[in-house]
Amino acid sequence: MRELAQTVLPFKVEATEERLTANAGLALFGEFIGGLGLKRWLTTEMPKPGSARGYAANAFVTPLVLMLTGGGRSLEDLRTLKNDTALNQVLKQDVLPSTDAVGDWLRRTGIGTGLDGLDRINRRAVATRIRQIGIKAHTLDGDASQIVAEKEAAHFTYKGEQGYMPMIGHLAEAGVVIYDEFREGNIAPATQNLEFIQACETRLPKGHRIAQVRLDSAGYQADLFNYCEDTGKTFAIGGRLDAPTLQAIAEIPETSWKTYADCAVAETVHSMGETKKAFRLIVVKYPRQAELFDDAPKYHVIASNRVESAADTLIWYRQRGEVSENGIKELKIGFGMERMPCGQFAANAAFFRIGVIAHNLFVLFKHSALGEGWQRHQVATVRWRLFHLPGKLVRHAGAWVLKIASENLDLFQRIRARSFACATANPSP
Repeated sequence: MRELAQTVLPFKVEATEERLTANAGLALFGEFIGGLGLKRWLTTEMPKPGSARGYAANAFVTPLVLMLTGGGRSLEDLRTLKNDTALNQVLKQDVLPSTDAVGDWLRRTGIGTGLDGLDRINRRAVATRIRQIGIKAHTLDGDASQIVAEKEAAHFTYKGEQGYMPMIGHLAEAGVVIYDEFREGNIAPATQNLEFIQACETRLPKGHRIAQVRLDSAGYQADLFNYCEDTGKTFAIGGRLDAPTLQAIAEIPETSWKTYADCAVAETVHSMGETKKAFRLIVVKYPRQAELFDDAPKYHVIASNRVESAADTLIWYRQRGEVSENGIKELKIGFGMERMPCGQFAANAAFFRIGVIAHNLFVLFKHSALGEGWQRHQVATVRWRLFHLPGKLVRHAGAWVLKIASENLDLFQRIRARSFACATANPSP
C-alpha cells in the first residue's frame, strides 16, 4: 500500500501536458526586440556560419539576451529557457543550441570579427535610444570595474583579486552604455583613458558629440585635460592628492573655505607639468574623527574647467554616481556581468558585450514599451512585476493564444501596442 506524503499545507502537485510558462512577460520583451530589428541587425553585422549546418548568430545572441534579461546568470541557465516550450513557441525560437555550442561560439566570436559585429549592434541600439531623447551633446561617464573571476588564465587586479577590469562608458542622459572595453585584470584603470573617451565618441551617430566628461581619479591625466580643452569639452575629474596638490591646498586661505553641515569647500587654480591650461581645483574637506595618531582633515579634490560655482560643479560631478556607478551595478548585478562563464578571456569579452547589449535593449524597452512609472525601475523589479508572470499557451481557431491572469490583460495589451508603434515609427538604424 502506497504511503501518503506528509505536507505542511493541504494541496496536491500533479504533472500536466499543458504548455505553461513562468515567463509570460518576458515574451513581451522578446516581441519588442524582434520588432526593433535585433535579428536583422545580427544577420547584417555578424559573421556568417562557417558551414551550411552551422547556426546563425541570432540562434546564440537572442537566447543569451533573453536569458540575461530574465535573470539567468550562467550558460547552464539557457537550459531553463530551452525547456520553456511555451515561451519558445510564442517567440518562434525553433533552434536553441546546447550550452557547449554556445560556449564554443563565444570563444570563436571573441577572437574573430564577431566582437566588432557585436559592437556595431550595440551602436544601433544606442542610436535608437539617442533618437528618443532628442539631444546631440552628451555627457560621458567613464569608469573601470573589477570582475572577480577565479579562472586559471585571469590576472590579479590592483585590488589583489583574480579577474578582469573592463572599462565602461555611459551616456548620462540616455542611460545606455555607449562602449565597453573588456580588459585583463592587471590593466590599471588609468590606462588609455583618453583613447577610451575617443572610442566612445566615434561610436556616436553622425552629428552627435561628447560635450561633457566625468571620470574618477584614474582620468587625472594631462593629455586627457588637453584633449577636452582642444575639443571644447567641459570636464569634472577626480584629482590625486600628490605633493603639488597638497601644496596647493595648503596655500588656500582659511577665509576661502565655505562651511557646510558635513564638509567645507574651497577652490584654487592648479596645473600639471604638461597641461596647456590651468584648471580649477575644487577641494572638499571632511573633518576626520579624532584618532590616536592622525586627526588631520580628509580631502577630496575635483579638477574642472566648468564655469559655475564650486558647489554646482560638485553637485554635477556627484551625479556620476547615479549614472556610472549605479549603471555598472545594474549591468553587473542586474544582468549577471559580475560573473564570467568561460575560462578564456576572448569568450568572456564576447559574453560581456552581449550583456551590455541586453542592458541597452532593456533600457529601450522601458522607455518605449512600458508606461509612466516604470522607467525608474531596475530590471529586478520589472522581472518580479512583469517578466515572471505566469501564462498558458493554447491553440484556438488556428492561432496561438497566451492566456494570462485577467488583471494583467490590459497591461500586456498596452505594452504590445507601444512595441508595435515603436517598431513601425523607428526603422532600424
